[in-house]
Amino acid sequence: MRLFLNIFIFFSIFNVFSQEIPNFAAVDSLYREDQFYIGITYNTLQKRPPGISQNKFTPSLTAGFLRDMPVNKKRTVAVAIGLGYSINNYNQNILISETGGSPEYSTLESGSYDKNKLTLHYIDAPIEFRWRTSTPESHIFWRIYTGFKVSYLVYSRSKYINGPDKIMIVGNKDRNNFQYGAYIALGRNTWNRWAY
Repeated sequence: MRLFLNIFIFFSIFNVFSQEIPNFAAVDSLYREDQFYIGITYNTLQKRPPGISQNKFTPSLTAGFLRDMPVNKKRTVAVAIGLGYSINNYNQNILISETGGSPEYSTLESGSYDKNKLTLHYIDAPIEFRWRTSTPESHIFWRIYTGFKVSYLVYSRSKYINGPDKIMIVGNKDRNNFQYGAYIALGRNTWNRWAY
């Protein structure tokens, strides 16, 4: 009986109906410019005391998300808030060592060590004012985004290596936990010029 029922169902023909093809030609007049961002930048030390120098490549990597909230009907002006993460590296000649649990700082002679690097990890909270020439039909447009970013230091490490000598300081209490500043991004299509 079971075999007969399976054969009957297998060879049966049923009429089925599908949905109509939806119309996707309508323009999304409520579009947003939400943004996942990733950036690689070059860090420079400013207002350095005499004898302090930067050496090698000192990169920074940042990534995050910004939520776009348009404020006009054409959606060309907006405010955006976001959350991100950044890693800043500084290759420089300031030796950070520790004596009795207290950090000490000294200047190294150029070429007298193999590696001397400071790495800082931050959680970022940007807020932006945005102007753009975007339309719902095109993702290629001019933009000027300016804003303010507050960053909180979650991890710091300084690492000195000279042959067999190694000094590593994690969580230096002399660091400021908060960093903040203004920035501007100018661009077209997928490329931006950015200054912070």
